[in-house]
Amino acid sequence: MSNILITGATGNIGMEVIRFLHKIDTSNRIIAGVRNIEKAKNVFKDYPKLDYVHFDFEDFETFDNALTDIDRIFLLRPPHISDIDKYFKPLISKIKKHNISEVVFLSVQGAETSKVIPHNKIERLINENRLNYIFLRPSYFMQNLTTTLINDIKTKREIILPSGQAQFNWIDIENIGEAGAILLDKFGDYKNQSFEITGLENESFAGVTSLINKAIENPIRFRNVNPLRFFRIKKRERMVTGMIIVMMLLHFLPRFQKAPRISNFYERLTGKKPTDLKTFIEREKKQFEKQ
Repeated sequence: MSNILITGATGNIGMEVIRFLHKIDTSNRIIAGVRNIEKAKNVFKDYPKLDYVHFDFEDFETFDNALTDIDRIFLLRPPHISDIDKYFKPLISKIKKHNISEVVFLSVQGAETSKVIPHNKIERLINENRLNYIFLRPSYFMQNLTTTLINDIKTKREIILPSGQAQFNWIDIENIGEAGAILLDKFGDYKNQSFEITGLENESFAGVTSLINKAIENPIRFRNVNPLRFFRIKKRERMVTGMIIVMMLLHFLPRFQKAPRISNFYERLTGKKPTDLKTFIEREKKQFEKQ
């Protein structure tokens, strides 16, 4: 039995990883690394076997205790953290110091070739510290529509981004969570490899907006803006600067790249097809309706 620490445990991906680890009835001990243990216990009240430890990416004082007696770690990058040298370099050094040599890192599709994105730096740090790793590289989250972008959809009836007609591949985080759980549970079968996990479709935001409008009564629109305009809009909305920059990179750079590769890794791993966009939109359509 291994002790597995899940970082970002109460976030969308972390919650799905924990859910699927329990669904497959892992024999490993699962520890949720969280900022508020009491709140987390309420979130995970249906998982009595789950353990908890205080962990905060931005509080270095929490690292040592959280990493004590850990054998394996599910590592992700909180969306608002873009300064990798400040936050991840000391964290990965601590991981190595605690003799934790098994890391499943939630990266992003194309991280190996794009040195400007934070995930590339984290992958390199893991390699430089000679940790055994699995890099899980998902494509664009379908759930960005129901989280990061949902306020504009509900209040402005718009998706506002600098993405133009760029094609994105769309993956359901439920599929990512299931894959992450299997990789954590059977780390030795997949170690020191990288896997892209994608959905079935490449689609632009204009195309996705059209699909959403077929499922709801009050239509929305996609508004393409240049990066400077996007920065100003989000700054007025008091979004953290680091988050704005990450969103700009994520949505603007694909305009100059080829359409994303479509991988069959999820199907090979689970024997199932990933969620398609129509199914996701139908499942979540209440969120896209007008307030």
